[in-house]
Amino acid sequence: MPGIQNHTRSIKIVDIPLVTRLRGCAVMLDSEVGFTREPNAHDALLSSLIWWQSGLQTLVTRAEEQEVVGQFRLTPHKKYARIVYIAPGKDSEDIDETPWLHVLDAMASEAGKHGAHLMTAEVDEDLPLFKTLRRAGYAVYARQEIWRRDAQTPDAHVEAQLPGDLFEFSSDDWHDVNILYCNLTPRLIQQIVLPTKDDTGFVYRKNGRVEGYIGVREGKQGVFLSPCLHPDIYHETNLVIEATIARIPRAVKVPVFVGVRRYQEWLDEMLVEQDFALHSQQAVMVKHIAAGVRPTAFPRLEHRLDAAVNSVRPPTESTGEPLVHQSCRSEIELYGTADYRRPRPTQGNIAGRVN
Repeated sequence: MPGIQNHTRSIKIVDIPLVTRLRGCAVMLDSEVGFTREPNAHDALLSSLIWWQSGLQTLVTRAEEQEVVGQFRLTPHKKYARIVYIAPGKDSEDIDETPWLHVLDAMASEAGKHGAHLMTAEVDEDLPLFKTLRRAGYAVYARQEIWRRDAQTPDAHVEAQLPGDLFEFSSDDWHDVNILYCNLTPRLIQQIVLPTKDDTGFVYRKNGRVEGYIGVREGKQGVFLSPCLHPDIYHETNLVIEATIARIPRAVKVPVFVGVRRYQEWLDEMLVEQDFALHSQQAVMVKHIAAGVRPTAFPRLEHRLDAAVNSVRPPTESTGEPLVHQSCRSEIELYGTADYRRPRPTQGNIAGRVN
């Protein structure tokens, strides 16, 4: 039907069966969410109804007889947005990608309306959706590996072996943690990895200095850790990670995932020693969203000209002398411009300098 081609809108109650049917073939593009929960139709509907509170928005696109659902979330500071998932994923590169391009464009447009400057997606480079994201204007900013370990009971006494102290992250630690990130992460991706004051995690301090931070996100499906550890604590890395896991009660019941970006690949060896196995490799892709500019309402030009003509007076006859007040004329001498003036030397000034 031509009336429903290339049509995109927010999810409604009538779309619950569609989301339920497609969630099994969704491609998760947000690792923190993808490894801790699964797409849910009722959550998607609720998020769209009160999305300004939850930060989630779900859109449905119907184009070329294909239906595609996409969800994104705004970060707490609302400077960038993350694509959570797209359903269904592309099965092959031969499929017409028009519906996927439409939903990607609609999500970027909607996020830009609410102040987001960037939009991110974390995708496996082997998937056909990777090339679709490239065509939609996304560029690879970094690469990361996801490591997985099944649920197990951690050592409750491991924290006592740390030479430093492990604290739960608070807003008071935000400044020091951001300094750590700025020292360790490439400038290109700092805008999408810096933690906010609302994030949850643990801070490792040694000798009064922040040497590590591990972001934590929990869900029904798993626990996701985002470490940022200084190489100076190389020999303490295992203890810091294990002590963090021991602080998370849910880690006993669900798998633990760790996201390691390429610039911290020295952590791979440590994770292998802790019985973690490589789960997947992803590209961190970013798209810049153009900020909208509000048009300025100017008054009609002819009204401004009428007011200007009435206020203009004819020039006075020029005397050829600088426009200097009479009271200052005897003490001020001009040197080339009207902005550069200095007092003319007088007998009183010279006598004062001599004395």
